[in-house]
Amino acid sequence: MAQRDDIERYRFRNLHPNVLIGTASDRYWGWLGQIYTPEKYQGRITKRTNKVGGKTFPEEVLPVDSVKEYFEHFGVLEIDYTFYRPLLDEKGEPTQTHRVLAAYREYIRDRDSVVLKVPQLVFAQKLKRGNRFVENDSYLDPDVFTRQFYRPAVKILGKSMAGLIFEQEYQRKDERISAKEMGMQLDAFFSKIPKDTRYHIELRTASYLDRAVFEVFAKHGVGQVLSHWTWLPPLRRQFAKAGRRFFNSGKQAIVRLMTPRDVRYEDAYAKAHPFDKIVDGMLSREMIEDTAVLMHAAVKRDVRMNVIINNRAGGNAPMIAQRIAGSFIAKR
Repeated sequence: MAQRDDIERYRFRNLHPNVLIGTASDRYWGWLGQIYTPEKYQGRITKRTNKVGGKTFPEEVLPVDSVKEYFEHFGVLEIDYTFYRPLLDEKGEPTQTHRVLAAYREYIRDRDSVVLKVPQLVFAQKLKRGNRFVENDSYLDPDVFTRQFYRPAVKILGKSMAGLIFEQEYQRKDERISAKEMGMQLDAFFSKIPKDTRYHIELRTASYLDRAVFEVFAKHGVGQVLSHWTWLPPLRRQFAKAGRRFFNSGKQAIVRLMTPRDVRYEDAYAKAHPFDKIVDGMLSREMIEDTAVLMHAAVKRDVRMNVIINNRAGGNAPMIAQRIAGSFIAKR
């Protein structure tokens, strides 16, 4: 009964010792009254606009110190702005991303878990420049990863850094390489970067979810991010393709609930905005059930499961978390 009361109040930290529920990013105005106490942020909310899919959306953003209240509710936070710019530039100077992350660190305790996205500069084969995509000269560059991101991230976050996500963009059919070649590329990269038990890979091209790639995951102890995303198979099928194995050597797993399947990012964003409620017809029951099943699979193997929820998966991440937590405890 106490757990259900916690879920009603959007408090998920005590769901299970090996289950952490959190969100992709934070500081959303739409979460006032759920996660954030409105009175605490009066006069301190910043207004800005965000352009997505050719449309402009107004956004209101809470101050950085709101992360303290965030962690009263959630056990893990995915910080995704590190995807867009490294922590240090080519000259070794701190970037704006470094300064924001350092500001966050002032309000994060060691017992709070943070998952960072590795910069696309390291793991994207192509980068968007203006209206076109160009080849990324730093793709799988171990020096860029280590010097411009990994070392400063460890220095800033210390014990609170729970995971690093390497997200690779979707590869169109005419751009894909074989799964064997992908495995070879990943093997070479992870052989050269610092050894760490916190690495996880999200591959958004279904053909790369193959034994040749999973063997490399197992060799280096790198986790498979199970991602509910536009062009990927359902979560349980992704897990089945990996032989129902958790590869991460730190005994952690990550599920990311990003968008409804077969719905593009820009369409999901437009439907979910301003992220203050569940949107009718947007939230997948299969996604909720699959996530709960994966949570139990991890618990049975003494693997810590990190469930990361994006507003775009159904409209409002805290309310999606309620559905997932409820399904998890109902299956016990």
